[in-house]
Amino acid sequence: MEFLVSAIAATLTTIAFVPQALHIIRHKETRAISLQMYLVFATGVAFWLIFGLMLWNWPMILANIVTLALALTIVAMKLRYG
Repeated sequence: MEFLVSAIAATLTTIAFVPQALHIIRHKETRAISLQMYLVFATGVAFWLIFGLMLWNWPMILANIVTLALALTIVAMKLRYG
C-alpha cells in the first residue's frame, strides 16, 4: 500500500510541475519567476531524491529525478534569460 501511495503522490506532483516548466522552456520568459524560489525548490527536491534513495523507493526516486532536472533547467534558463 505504501508503494501505491508514494507512486500516486510522486506522479501527481511531477505532472503538476511539467506545464510550468514546458511554458518556460518554450517561451524563454523567466521575468515573472523567482530565482531564489527555484534554487530553494531544487535543493528541496534534491533532498527528497536522497531520501528516496535511502528508502530505495522507486516512485520517489524517479519523480524527483525528473522534477530536479526540470527545476535545474528552469534555473539555468533564469540565469541565461533573466
